[in-house]
Amino acid sequence: MAERRQSRVLGMASALLVVLLMLGILYSCSAPKPEKTVDLLQGDWREVPGIRMGSDGLHVTPTARRIVEQSGEGGQPNPPLNLAGTHLVVGGEFSLSATFANVTADASWAVYDRPPVIADEFRVEPPGLRLTLQGNDLNIAVFDGTQKKDVTKPVPVHEEHQTVKDPGAALTVHRLGDTLTVSSGSDALSSLPFGKVFSSGALWLGFSSDSGDFQITSLKAVAPGSAGLQTSGAAASGVKRSADGLQTLAARIRPDFLVGAAVALGPLTGDGDYARQFVENFGALTPENAMKPQFLSPQQGVYTFEEADAILAMAQAKGMVVHGHTIAFTEAMPRWMQELPADSDQERRASADVLLDYVTTVTMHFKGRLASLDVVNEPFDVNQGTSMQQNTWYRVFGPDYPAIISKAVYAADPQVKQYINENGADVPGRRQDALLQLIRDTNAKGGHIYGAGLQAHVYDLETDAISAEQLTRTLNRFGDAGLYVRISENDVTDGQGTDAQAKQYATVLATCLHSPTCVSYTTWGVDDRYDWWIDDGGNLRQGHDHLFNNGRPTPAYDAVKRAMGG
Repeated sequence: MAERRQSRVLGMASALLVVLLMLGILYSCSAPKPEKTVDLLQGDWREVPGIRMGSDGLHVTPTARRIVEQSGEGGQPNPPLNLAGTHLVVGGEFSLSATFANVTADASWAVYDRPPVIADEFRVEPPGLRLTLQGNDLNIAVFDGTQKKDVTKPVPVHEEHQTVKDPGAALTVHRLGDTLTVSSGSDALSSLPFGKVFSSGALWLGFSSDSGDFQITSLKAVAPGSAGLQTSGAAASGVKRSADGLQTLAARIRPDFLVGAAVALGPLTGDGDYARQFVENFGALTPENAMKPQFLSPQQGVYTFEEADAILAMAQAKGMVVHGHTIAFTEAMPRWMQELPADSDQERRASADVLLDYVTTVTMHFKGRLASLDVVNEPFDVNQGTSMQQNTWYRVFGPDYPAIISKAVYAADPQVKQYINENGADVPGRRQDALLQLIRDTNAKGGHIYGAGLQAHVYDLETDAISAEQLTRTLNRFGDAGLYVRISENDVTDGQGTDAQAKQYATVLATCLHSPTCVSYTTWGVDDRYDWWIDDGGNLRQGHDHLFNNGRPTPAYDAVKRAMGG
């Protein structure tokens, strides 16, 4: 009898426990989920062009940043993104909200899954969402990262216009699974099946305007759960130089010799593979595009130094040497610079003042942070001839413009070592003759050219290959003239196979390393993941010309290490 009563009590206790558990489950389902909120106005926006941080929020002004084509045509918009400051890491569901005030024209807000790829003449638009408010009209554009026929004119996978009742209400982007919802205040404007555009787990933010100013008075990110949302800094921040990296190996042979690479801010801050490859292996850097005129001064008298400054700050933090690229150049000039008048003496004098003001302003801004600088880049014609390009600098100053620019740079920063950088002059021939003579003439006219930058682009191993004998003769020739050389932009195609590519890379670096005339070696890029070009048919193509490919070392990297005893 006692056992039966005990069994009945246990059964009642079990039933009660089940009821309590069910009540707990129901409560947990109905109770509000814990949320994490990040106030992004408290983040780091200091190195974003066109944005000023104030006590009352962020102030946005138009930058007119555009990327022109090699011919000087076009002008693809290149709105700024917060690359060096705060970006977000999210676990899944998230909401972003922003409130705009004092909008004088248009206000644009971009949320990207990753930074755009910035090439010499175009920008590859990443997956993401762009909201543009103008009056009561809200343009919603979604990009999925796929490239249409013309990469310079990115086409959204979805675009629509919605009317907002109150332009001062908060705009909110909410992602839940595969759905994006865009709201204005309490009004849901659009529900879109494009949640997958945010698949990387990172969010990169940017604000811009084509023609006006505006203010951001609130900017918040919200996600459920304490672990679903966090801020993150640059990918390169925690990486150190490797004990068996390329710079370390080179320094064992020549302590003063520099091994560098051209870098872009987007992958340097947003791609852990790229950041690791670069910081572990290189002791010097060249900003790939960030110091070209169209990036530094998109409008006459207006300067956007922020992205270049971010690259230089990273170099300083890592103990790296910086080579500046470039002052006078036919390409990569903003429209205002290309169109400076030069038809009369009066126009040429006025335009000369404008250009020299640009040279002085840029040189003074970077003074003390550059070891060397391309004061003139690619002066000769693009068809591998020996005549000088009839660019803005030539039209305004005449054929002696390299000496005029060199003297202006020296007056602003007498310590920076000056170079004239050219392609197709790596081997003996008429183009090399012309480059050597131009440097001699420039210095004879009061210039301060320290040496030549030999780019060493090898686009076709059958026609562009550089032998050790040819490069040795070249280096000896410049050395006999009292000049130094830097291999400035070496990259090698794998079109004839990775073994041939590896051999060419090792030949150029080893020959440079063992010549007292050659003071540094730089490869033009880091990883093939960011090696893109447009073919004659207008199609976007990926190259395979670098020492790393999709996060891994190539046979060329191994060959270069072996050439230095690694």
